[in-house]
Amino acid sequence: MRQSFGARPIAYPLPVLVVGTYDHEGKPNAMLASWGGLCSSDPPAIAVSIRSSRYTYRNLMEKREFTVSIPSEGFITEADFFGITSGTDTDKFATTGLTPIRSTLVDAPFVKEFPVVLECRLTQKVDVGSHVLFIGQIMDVKIDESVLDADGKPVLKKINPLGFDVVNSEYYTMGTVTGKAFSSGKKLLK
Repeated sequence: MRQSFGARPIAYPLPVLVVGTYDHEGKPNAMLASWGGLCSSDPPAIAVSIRSSRYTYRNLMEKREFTVSIPSEGFITEADFFGITSGTDTDKFATTGLTPIRSTLVDAPFVKEFPVVLECRLTQKVDVGSHVLFIGQIMDVKIDESVLDADGKPVLKKINPLGFDVVNSEYYTMGTVTGKAFSSGKKLLK
């Protein structure tokens, strides 16, 4: 038997994404977002949903460029802080001690200490109710060499990204390989 939770924003897994923007004065800002994910492979694109009342919303509307940094487990405190404070009245980088790095391709900062960063240019925005969905074309993905294998491929267990459980308001990690994509299901082919 299944228990009904009604019409609520519940999905698993939800990623922990840190959206980086500059404000009109060039001050770097970072915001935690879990309403997001990849939305196109050609061109490569990512979507993040942000409330119009947020400081990051105003920055995105003005600059039309952003980054998405993916924090690892060791940065739960800092990532959570990015989500519970506003850049309107807080210098999040100064408080957390993390380093904003200017992207080389877009007018937005990323978090130096986080192992994965996507540099994005806004292509669309869609009003979907309480949030606005910002779709950004991924101009480049930069991955720290410390999380690559000998062949230069990223290793999920080394990245150790965070997930978010919206029902219990908890962060979790992932990384255990349980099967091979585009292969595990082949045994059911006739």
